[in-house]
Amino acid sequence: MEQFSGAVPPQAPMRFGKIDDMMSRLAASMDAARRYLFSTQNEEGYWCGELEADTTLEAEYILMHTLLGTGDARKLQKACRWMLAHQNDDGGWPIYETGPSEISASILTYFALKLCGYRADDPALVRARKKIVELGGVTAANTYTKIYLCFFGQYEWDAVPAIPPEIVLFPNWFWFNIYEISSWSRAIFIPLAIVYAKKPLKKIPVEMAIDELFVGGRKNANLHLRWNKKKIVSWNNVFLGLDRITHWFEWVHVRPLRSIAIRAAEKWMLERLEMSDGLGAIFPGVMNSIIALRALGYSVDDPQFIRAMDELEALGIEEEDTFRMQPCKSPVWDTVYAMFALGESGVSRKDPRMQAAADWVLKKQITHKGDWSVKNSKAQPGGWYFEFNNEFYPDVDDTAQVCLALNHVDHSNERYQHESVQRAIEWVLSMQCKSGGWASFDKDNTKMVFQYIPFADHNAMLDPPTVDITGRVLEMLANHGYTLEHPAVKKAVKFLIKEQEPDGSWFGRWGCNYIYGTFLVLRGLQAIGVDNHEPYVQQAAEWIRSVQNPDGGWGETLGSYDNPALRGQGDSTASQTAWAVLGLLAAGDTRSNCVERGIVYLLRTQRKDGSWWEKTYTGTGFPKVFYLKYHMYAEYFPLLALATYSQVMKGMQRADKASTAENGAMPTPAEDARLRTD
Repeated sequence: MEQFSGAVPPQAPMRFGKIDDMMSRLAASMDAARRYLFSTQNEEGYWCGELEADTTLEAEYILMHTLLGTGDARKLQKACRWMLAHQNDDGGWPIYETGPSEISASILTYFALKLCGYRADDPALVRARKKIVELGGVTAANTYTKIYLCFFGQYEWDAVPAIPPEIVLFPNWFWFNIYEISSWSRAIFIPLAIVYAKKPLKKIPVEMAIDELFVGGRKNANLHLRWNKKKIVSWNNVFLGLDRITHWFEWVHVRPLRSIAIRAAEKWMLERLEMSDGLGAIFPGVMNSIIALRALGYSVDDPQFIRAMDELEALGIEEEDTFRMQPCKSPVWDTVYAMFALGESGVSRKDPRMQAAADWVLKKQITHKGDWSVKNSKAQPGGWYFEFNNEFYPDVDDTAQVCLALNHVDHSNERYQHESVQRAIEWVLSMQCKSGGWASFDKDNTKMVFQYIPFADHNAMLDPPTVDITGRVLEMLANHGYTLEHPAVKKAVKFLIKEQEPDGSWFGRWGCNYIYGTFLVLRGLQAIGVDNHEPYVQQAAEWIRSVQNPDGGWGETLGSYDNPALRGQGDSTASQTAWAVLGLLAAGDTRSNCVERGIVYLLRTQRKDGSWWEKTYTGTGFPKVFYLKYHMYAEYFPLLALATYSQVMKGMQRADKASTAENGAMPTPAEDARLRTD
């Protein structure tokens, strides 16, 4: 199929001829997109696109294997080539494609290259060193980076934030306990607490050291965390004081509960290694659990260690010259979004490929209670997770999208499908937070004070309710018969209105950024029955229109998380253009020039094989810290936008026909012939 050129003039009024021309282009584009999507479906029924992140993953992979004396030297060198290929011109490394150099990513990547034999006088490292020092040097890095450096004697254990394993012993009713922090933080910190207690050390040759990355030299550097002198009485200083007390107990070896705490942390970790793709099924959790197992004395031949290592290696992608790591895998997410887009675009509910996907998804519904049940003990399991296996951590976002996708399929066992969806809806409703919104993995995980804990500088210590997930839940509930009269829906709508930004947009927690949040909220509001003439709906639509790019597309840089003034600004991408179009259509904007130009952008940028491609990262892990590129976002979101627009266009044609008949207006002979054949 030839690449579309967008021949529909952006300013032209849409009469019958032009509508027909656009409809033919839409049909051809959607047909090509459907063929491409189905060509990437796994024979088992699922889809799973690559999930790309920054070079800290490859760097930490190298650090871990160096620490443990494991790994394939050939693969490690391939990882180095991948990292060097992503170095910025200024010498540092970014945390997203086209982003500015970031201090922690740059330090970890620099150190990993040295561990693999690169010398300090290598031109790439010379440029990197200059940029790292300019950014503040090693002391400006985050907690993860400093702890990993401690493994090799490149930082002091006394200077990093304490992560004592005793926190696992705090009872669930206590003001602070492990279930008051986000699920991903638990998966990361609990094995790291074991490692903190054991303090492993790997001696390295002096030429691999990174003393040169300390501003003014390591001997002159102040490694300890800084007090907030401007605001003496602050939570930051309170937690910093507790941190120093904890370090004092470490120094004098007053740790009466240490052995009990380590055993409790080990037990917690081992339980969650079951029925999962590693701890939390995420790279840092899996990697930290591997290091923790070795610190606990597990041999490299132990089944627990082998299984954890296999799960980590399964995240790798090896090619002829390079090796890279994924933060996790996204089969459930990719599958249900592909199903939803295909279903919306007209694929039959009885299509065997759709039924195979539904069958695969239904088998992934959780049957055991996980961490979520600590604060939601009365609810029964019913959710879905993101990865291939992650039984302890279903999430609301995936579960809602699963229910939306299954609405487009007639499964061979209709009762089985219906009962699964009903369990899922009941579970989602039970996870609604007090504010009216929904979070991802936990309920009412909202004690914002814990973001000031010294080891919480990954900017995702908590899992509060978000507007993007709440919008998706409303769309799901509406598709299963819920209305504005339902109490849970009323609370959710109030939450969304309260969270709207002054300019009309909504913040996007799990996708970049305000375009993502706004489109999901508008779809949820439309689906549940909110009048699109409401001022807050039209204000949101006007904001989307105001940030459209001259090329007809939309884009938003991940820099908008650091600087909200950049919201809605960035080079156009296929996924973000699709989000913007979907948002406008949900707001009732069915005839604007902006929508048409957005559609033309998608038609024009579609590739000959029916796919789209984008360089930019548009997914969010931890705002300001960790970002993602979902390779399939550029496939199913444009198809969904085209399908939704096509439905609107058909509705307009029907309305125009009815108006013509009612008013007695006579179409031209050519228009009449087209109307009769439609």
